[in-house]
Amino acid sequence: MSDLHILELARAAGLAQDWTSANGQPMKVSPDALRTILDALGYPCTTEQQCHESMAALTALNSGDIIPPLLTGTVGHGLRIGPVNRLAGLNFHIEMEEGGQVDGRFPDDMSSGAELPPIDRYGYHRLLTGDTEITLAIAPPRCFGVADALAGTDTTADPRLWGLGVQLYSLRRQGDGGIGDFTGLSTLVRAAAAKGAAAVAISPVHAMFSADVHRFSPYGPSSRLFLNALHIDPASVLGQNAMNAALDALGNDARARLAHLEQEKLIDWPAAAELRLSILRKLYEQFQLGATDTGFEEFRRAGGGALQDHARFEALHAWRLAHGEDGYWQHWPEGLRNPRAADVDAFARQHASEVGFHEFLQWQAARGLQGAQRAGRDAGMPIGLIADLAVGADTGGSQAWSRQSEIINGLSVGAPPDLLNTRGQSWGLGAFSPHAMKARGFGAYIEMLRATFAYAGGARIDHVLGLGRLWLVPQGANAEHGAYLQYPMQDLLRLIALESWRHRAIVIGEDLGTVPEGFDTQLAQAGLLGIRVLMFQRHGDRFLRPDEWPRHAIATTTTHDLPTIAGWWQERDIDWRTKLDLHEPGQSDADARQMRAHERSLLWQAMKEAGQAHGNVPDVQSLAALDAAVGFMSATPAPLAMLPVEDAIGLPEQPNLPGTVDIHPNWRRRLPQPVDVVLDDPAVASRLSILNQTRSLKRQT
Repeated sequence: MSDLHILELARAAGLAQDWTSANGQPMKVSPDALRTILDALGYPCTTEQQCHESMAALTALNSGDIIPPLLTGTVGHGLRIGPVNRLAGLNFHIEMEEGGQVDGRFPDDMSSGAELPPIDRYGYHRLLTGDTEITLAIAPPRCFGVADALAGTDTTADPRLWGLGVQLYSLRRQGDGGIGDFTGLSTLVRAAAAKGAAAVAISPVHAMFSADVHRFSPYGPSSRLFLNALHIDPASVLGQNAMNAALDALGNDARARLAHLEQEKLIDWPAAAELRLSILRKLYEQFQLGATDTGFEEFRRAGGGALQDHARFEALHAWRLAHGEDGYWQHWPEGLRNPRAADVDAFARQHASEVGFHEFLQWQAARGLQGAQRAGRDAGMPIGLIADLAVGADTGGSQAWSRQSEIINGLSVGAPPDLLNTRGQSWGLGAFSPHAMKARGFGAYIEMLRATFAYAGGARIDHVLGLGRLWLVPQGANAEHGAYLQYPMQDLLRLIALESWRHRAIVIGEDLGTVPEGFDTQLAQAGLLGIRVLMFQRHGDRFLRPDEWPRHAIATTTTHDLPTIAGWWQERDIDWRTKLDLHEPGQSDADARQMRAHERSLLWQAMKEAGQAHGNVPDVQSLAALDAAVGFMSATPAPLAMLPVEDAIGLPEQPNLPGTVDIHPNWRRRLPQPVDVVLDDPAVASRLSILNQTRSLKRQT
């Protein structure tokens, strides 16, 4: 098949052949790579007949004569329907979600389409005409914002609040068994609220693989629809007495193992996870013997088919691994690859208790996370928890298995080659198909948004650039053989805005990296806050003054993928890059340290000019620069300033070092102090008081 046919089909599918490298060099995706990606998208083009059929399918999908099951629009604006001839002259009525109706008639000539009357209420309304029913997702003009969270309080119209960011697993408390849990999170939230914080942003708490405890990166989940059962506090399930009985049932060494894991500086995920799941299984057995709480059955009914699918996947995955079989669902027998198959039903009946156990775990995890959000709101936080939505879910996980018609099979989300990763990145994460989303009314995407907002006052969307395009890589191929696939950004932004208002939750988009021109403007217009990180806020060789930072993004000192301020100042990140041979091509250790000395001088000068620092540049071991950085970031006009707990404490090590797996303790670091006292340390309290001097609830009332 000619390259021309492949390129034409790629354009119709939203695949870009041309892209620009990090250093500005024009690049092209090869026709062979495009053919492989098209095949994974369901549009094969190996033969002329295949190309013809694939093009016809795309043409039909994008044709105005086919009405998708869901259309998005904006409050107060007419919604245009394409030239659908079969609607000509038909009466229609729009049933509003909360009552009321709008009637109308389509014109006799639909060759130019028609515009529905503006709708003044946001929601999911129904358009009924003839034998056609369409959902109209009418969104507010922007997302729910920080100022909206303060509505009804005596605050300024231009909020400047602050919050803490925390890696949930890192929280330390007595009795936690070596992994941070929702009880520890509730404690931290209450303590942060007492200090004046408006929010606590947490690492992703998506469901992982309970049968494969070696997989623990929070950004590589099994499902973004459910929660990580390892964050359940076992003592909160049925009480301490039941917890003690569970430990007794596990043998004499269970308590000793629990205490040992609790004292470790780094999380031993396999050991801690296996012990916690064993305890939870014993608690489930106790619950089955004497359950009188109807809350579980209510939770199962509310969870419906999605919860059932996840629990069945967990049970199937565990059973196959336990019997020495392949755990990757795409390699399962055909009768188990389809969640609707009779073989899956039969397995679920035969292993009903095991399936019930995983439903029970989700119930307990939801109770724990909901309790932490309630703790924050009860303590006066206008926002509370900010959840983190990972960019994708593992292609071998629960969400990919249960949502096969919406998630692309055979492609992984990644990133093209850049200066730091010269071969690009492929993360093994599945992505939604933009074509399937449109054809199926965005059902799986809306489902995921609702799961994200369910127990939070805000959400951070990881790699928010994916709303417009994603770099997708064929499984097994090098990342440089990927391509950008276009996504329906306006539709997605409207759905995010609609769900954010329905849940009264703010939205933050992680927009770091190479951002297409105009992308940040689109986010700002949609009320979706970007992220601005201190070290990246520069113009050439100059750090931007606080007043030069934007108002449409949150401000932060660092992120989990970057050095902490103390670590950056002390060159701890350079130590790691030298040790692991991760320097940029052509850069030596001496070059990196010389550059860092120059950057320290520039940052100190900027902080001095802003009135946040005084005197000469401090020694590399000094934390004076950290205190100044907190004040510098706090002085920006950002509506919300987020201080990672690592910077609040002054820790030198970062949670994750991109580009590494086992050679750096990613996602394993624990906080040095227990969560109930960590914010009371004088140095920590002093840094939080810096935030309160310029941006706090108490100051604005």
